[in-house]
Amino acid sequence: MSIIKQLPWVSLTLVLVTYSVFGWILSQENLPMLAWLMIGISVLLLVAAITTPWSKAVKYMRFLFNTKLKSFLLAVLGAFLFFLIFAEFRIFLDILLIISATILVRLDFQIAGISENKAFLFTSLFSIVGLISGVLLDYLLS
Repeated sequence: MSIIKQLPWVSLTLVLVTYSVFGWILSQENLPMLAWLMIGISVLLLVAAITTPWSKAVKYMRFLFNTKLKSFLLAVLGAFLFFLIFAEFRIFLDILLIISATILVRLDFQIAGISENKAFLFTSLFSIVGLISGVLLDYLLS
């Protein structure tokens, strides 16, 4: 069976729309090019983290918590994220929606029996295309 027929199109469309809205919101902030580069890298890291098999994720978590300094830095990051939840609830909801849509795609790829590499490739492609299309849509409508 062709890979195109196996793709979870509903979930991928949801990811595309979600990242398009996120790109549209971010494009209204007039961010510098370095910020856009960091956003793109963050999107790829998020997709990689979600599409990574659990055995590798456990290995990375052990690496993050193997020293007191790393544990402290993660606690500070967690406290900052907790602050963001209350201070910028709208941003938190947007990020939560993006993570949820990405997890849904990962589950659909797993159910379809598609490998992690292909899942990462397609999810990354739809995420980045969605982000760019949101920016272009904002540019065309303004």
